[in-house]
Amino acid sequence: MQTARSEAGAAIQQCRGMLMATAFFSFFVNLLQLVAPLFMLQVYDRVLQSRSGETLVALVVIAIVLLIVMGLLEAIRSRVLVRMGGKIDQLIGGRLLQAVLEVTNRTGRGQEAQVLRDLETLRGFMTTSGIFALFDSPWVPIFLFVMFLFHPMIGAVGVVGAIVLFSLALATEMRTRDPLKLASFHASRANDFAETSRRNAEVVQSLGMIGGVRRKWQVMHDTALNLQAIASDRAGSITGATRAFRFALQIAILAVGAYYVLQHQITPGVMIAGSIIMGRALAPVEQAIGIWRQFIQSRAAYARIKELLAKAPPRAPSMPLPVPKGQLSVDKIVFGHPGGKPILKGVSFTLEPGESLGIIGPSAAGKSTIARILAGAWLPLAGTVRLDGVDLSAWDREDAGKYIGYLPQDVELFGGTVKENIARFQDAEPDQIIEAARKADVHEMVLHLPKGYETEIGESGSSLSGGQRQRLGLARALFGNPRFMVLDEPNSNLDTDGEEALRQTLLQLKEQGVTVVVIAHRPSILSVVDKVLLLRDGLPEMFGPRADVLAKLTRPVATPGGTPPRVTQANRPGVRPVAAPESPSDGSGENSSQDDNAKPASGGGEA
Repeated sequence: MQTARSEAGAAIQQCRGMLMATAFFSFFVNLLQLVAPLFMLQVYDRVLQSRSGETLVALVVIAIVLLIVMGLLEAIRSRVLVRMGGKIDQLIGGRLLQAVLEVTNRTGRGQEAQVLRDLETLRGFMTTSGIFALFDSPWVPIFLFVMFLFHPMIGAVGVVGAIVLFSLALATEMRTRDPLKLASFHASRANDFAETSRRNAEVVQSLGMIGGVRRKWQVMHDTALNLQAIASDRAGSITGATRAFRFALQIAILAVGAYYVLQHQITPGVMIAGSIIMGRALAPVEQAIGIWRQFIQSRAAYARIKELLAKAPPRAPSMPLPVPKGQLSVDKIVFGHPGGKPILKGVSFTLEPGESLGIIGPSAAGKSTIARILAGAWLPLAGTVRLDGVDLSAWDREDAGKYIGYLPQDVELFGGTVKENIARFQDAEPDQIIEAARKADVHEMVLHLPKGYETEIGESGSSLSGGQRQRLGLARALFGNPRFMVLDEPNSNLDTDGEEALRQTLLQLKEQGVTVVVIAHRPSILSVVDKVLLLRDGLPEMFGPRADVLAKLTRPVATPGGTPPRVTQANRPGVRPVAAPESPSDGSGENSSQDDNAKPASGGGEA
């Protein structure tokens, strides 16, 4: 199987037929470059000497026909290169997106998106005329050899010119490499910051942050521009020297040719032909100097593409596994961003099929992090999450995704229709989509949209309210009848009716034997879960039946006047207030004052 490190090279290797075709056409294009100097040679040495108008007409007709053929071959090889760029994009474009997502899931950060723009940079370079310098450069020695055939001194002038121009090309590389590399880095940072600002435009506008955000972006953008200016200045100086030297070469070759014409060693036609051939021989070197910046950027883009593909090598096809029952086993999972403090520090618990768990805790306790890991969105640094005994990291994501439902805290919908978003952009039957919408109690809401299920929701669901996006996100999570659900604060944007509908959905999932994990912010949703896990600073403090854990966190306090006791926070150090749940509505008959079965969770001490 093809290794990840050679994927980019393999994509180019698959285009070798197009490369060979380009080289084939380049052979004839460069051969036809001799038409102009040979025409001049014949005009000066034969037509002017014989004063034959018929010969001149014949030479003109032949030259025009050959130049038309050359133009057609130029157009054909340009089209071949355009097709090759498109094929390379098709071969690795999808793999690059997959690798970006996988690396982001592994690290919890999305800093690899620049590589998708790198593919555009690489394709752009391969479809421009600049790459022709690579195919034309092998002809430089041949043209120089023809110049030596005219006269050794004419050939010597051409060789000296080629050496000097090549040295200038190397100087361009050495002088522009570092500033261009830094400019690319800072430009990427500025683009990422601008995209983040765009996604949070409401916050930027409402909090009066436009000025600060603009100044921050301007600093990063100006840094990139200054570095690009430094590279351009250096390259421009060398380009200016190259152009001046190029004209000096023309004068030198004509002067040398004229001298040997006066010495009767060559003819005037040879002098003119030698000047034209020298210009053609040195054209690839001049062209390389002109496109050097683009070449450096493309080379760096290709290196980043190879590096990213190496980080996320393609997986071998795996055998589909049976539909899971929903047994969840979490064993000492640890997670943290590179260079930062650990967010989760060894969390362990087990859920049987059909059980539901509420995860509570203060801010920055790691609740959303563990939700992402349980859903398979992020990979833990250590420990395992197993569904029916199968490690989620080893399960084929396309296969596992059919059995997992996930509603993130910040619901992101995609540009497209309501139907496409609920169906996860799969080809699904209308009955399946409507079933998921009914379970999430959004069917009636969708029917009231302008085009129902065919309504375009806009980028990130911009045409919908927060509550509508959250309920559509729940329908997407319920699509396909998953056996394991992870809901991160599913009621954060819901009104009273929406929250009641959510409770009924959770009760229905319990009846169907679906294992559910709910990250709870509002305590009312805890009334429908079986167990509760208390997280603090990435560590599990308590885990057990809902009533027992909550009883540990609260105690009854008598009120004046003989009124019934109210539940208040126990005066115990290290425990932040957690509101008491509503009276159990699931008929379990659990009493929140019982605490006999409450126990510390694995990996943490008693609260």
